[in-house]
Formats: sequence, structure tokens, C-alpha cells
Amino acid sequence: MTQPRHDDTKVVQALDGMMGGIAFLVSYDLKLFEVLGRGSQTASQLAAALGIGERPAEALLSVAAAQGFVHCSNDTYKLTPTAEEYLLPESPTYYGPMIDLRMAAMPVYTFETLKNSVLSDIPQAYGGRDVFAGNAADSSRAQVFTRAMHSRSMAAALAWPKLLDLSGHRRLLDIGGGSGAHSIGAALQWPQLAATVLDIAPVCLIAAQYVAAERLSERIHTLPSDMFDNPFPSADVHFYGNVYHDWPAEECRFLTGKSYGALPSGGRLVIHEMLYDNDKNGPLEAAVYSVVMLLWQRGRQYSGAELTRMLTEAGFIEIEVKRSFGLWSIVCGRKT
Repeated sequence: MTQPRHDDTKVVQALDGMMGGIAFLVSYDLKLFEVLGRGSQTASQLAAALGIGERPAEALLSVAAAQGFVHCSNDTYKLTPTAEEYLLPESPTYYGPMIDLRMAAMPVYTFETLKNSVLSDIPQAYGGRDVFAGNAADSSRAQVFTRAMHSRSMAAALAWPKLLDLSGHRRLLDIGGGSGAHSIGAALQWPQLAATVLDIAPVCLIAAQYVAAERLSERIHTLPSDMFDNPFPSADVHFYGNVYHDWPAEECRFLTGKSYGALPSGGRLVIHEMLYDNDKNGPLEAAVYSVVMLLWQRGRQYSGAELTRMLTEAGFIEIEVKRSFGLWSIVCGRKT
């Protein structure tokens, strides 16, 4: 036997990494981050506040520190700025509803469920039923899902509009727009821009609440509609935020062509997604999210090169791929 050329770190990370995610959920559920949001604590102080032993408190804190959510100095722990922005309820970019949805769906995130999805190529969430049809039929489920997606979208929605010159455009059509987070971000950045959030009726009701909370109801309206079956209303920017990854390539090509046909000359198409690298060697987060899609819907993550080809085939020109915020990117094209 000879010593391996490479150490086993990657195997350890692949095997044990899932426990880091579960530890994060437990910390959130116990309100560890909210307690630290009130001020720095030692492990023993935090343990007393949470009603747990000091050993498990230290274990959770060590994972949170390695994940970048807390910082330890002189045996005292405090939240990092990242945790303050995403893990405290008072923050406008609070991830709580997304974390709540993940915890509620944990029975889906098992070895057997994923293996069934892999073997059958059928999503297992909601008993194999279509997620969006289920949301349309159940307003309470639509509300939980939409608020979760809002918490995942709002930070990026405030970033990407700064990367594009939309000063010459007048109306953005936010297709499959969910909570309207991206319409809100675009309207805040470009005061001349109006927007229409197109989605199923229960989701439009929730979007209207978010829009009203930002006092943008005069500029952002909702339109209950089916993006596949119904014609698009007039707009000179079409935006798809985390929509393409829900669908196979054939449906994505259909939507791309439909937008090209509906846009005026000079109109823009903007696709917002977490993209694979063009060589498909990463990033890990995009690859893992494609696995998540096996459980939930029929789509997958795409690379910038794949989406560029879709836009080119539809007739779009001046196509750009830009990293917008964290793991997120936008793919933009202009109609000739």
C-alpha cells in the first residue's frame, strides 16, 4: 500500500457537510441568532438563554462560526454582519420564511426520497404533484411558498438593477414574478420605470401586499395570468427571476421566443439565475440546487453559455452575462 496522492478532505466534506445544514436549522429554530442579536454571549450564557447544555451550545456555535454567522473572540460570541442582514427578523432581507419552508419540507430531504426522484425523474415534493398547480389551488400554501421566495430574492433584487441602464425603458413585465421583489428593486433604482407582476392569482394578492408596503402601488401592478398560455401585455423589458430553473430547456426556449415576439424593437430580456460555470465544474451551490429541483420541479440550473444560446436562437443580440450579487447572475439580451 502507498499513501494516496490526495488527502480525504473532499470525501469528509461530502459525507459530513449535510450535518452543517441541519445544525444551522436547529440553531435558527432555537433562536440562537436572535439571542445573539441582543448582544454578545459566552457559550454558557447562550446555553442558559436557550435552555440547553453548554456542550451542545458550543457545538452549534462552532458550526455557526465556521459558516460565517458568528465570530468568537475571547470566548465571547457575536453575530457577523452577514447574520445581522439575513438572520434577524427586523432586517428587510431576512431569510426566515425560506428557512421555515425548508424545515417544514425536511421529510422530503431524505436519502430515499432523493433516490426515488433520481430513479423516476419525478419530483417527490407535494406527493409528486405540480408545485405551481398546487399553489394555485391552495392559497395558504401559495402564501408560504411566495413569502419564502421573497426572502430568498429581496437582497439580489436590490442589486441587479444597478448593473443595467434602464433609463430608456418605461415598463418591466416581471414574468412569474412571485412576490414582486424584483419589480420592487427595479422601481426603487429607476424612478421612471413602471412594472407589472404576472403570476397566478393567489400569488398576485401577496405581491400586491409587498408592493403596498413599499408605497409603490401606483407604479407596480399585478396581473393574474398563465405565462405559457396567455399573451403578454405591453412592456419594453421582460424579466424572469428564478423562473428558468423550474422548467426543462424546451419550455425555457418557448418562453424566450414568446418574449422576443412580444417585445418591441430595442426591448430587453433579463434572466436572473444561479448559473453553472460554462464548463459545468461548479459552483457547488448551483449543482446542489439542480439536485433540489429533482425533488421539487422539472427544471435544473443552466450555465450562462446555455442561456446565451437560447437567446441567440430566439433572435436576441448584444447578449451579456453578468455576475450580479453573491451566487446570482443576470443574462441580458436586446431585441433587434
